[in-house]
Amino acid sequence: MASIFTQIVQGKIPGHIVAEHAQYLALLDIHPIARGHTLVIPKQEVDYLFDLDDSTLGGLFVFAKRVALGIQQVVPCRRVGVAVVGLEVPHAHIHLVPINSTYDIDFSKPTLQLTQEELATVAAQIKAAIQY
Repeated sequence: MASIFTQIVQGKIPGHIVAEHAQYLALLDIHPIARGHTLVIPKQEVDYLFDLDDSTLGGLFVFAKRVALGIQQVVPCRRVGVAVVGLEVPHAHIHLVPINSTYDIDFSKPTLQLTQEELATVAAQIKAAIQY
């Protein structure tokens, strides 16, 4: 069965997409640990990040950089933290999390409860800030 991310890529289920490239997609996490928490994925379904070929892996991080710069313009933060956990969804992905301290990227803390409207607003703001 296709991962939830593949289903979003295929348009079978909705996602709050902030950026798209022929090979990559960036979308808001629906259970964010911070406002603007974004997931960056390859459109190709590969379970483990380091199983991606070098070109795809490198391109994913370049795409993530562009997205992170957009997040910084929208969400006040000192940095955009990067995390790769890889256990929660069997599809390679990078977490981009606006942070002001190391606690801000602690995945054991409670997630934010944002409405679909709030997520849509944040997604639109980040999308507008990303430079292509």
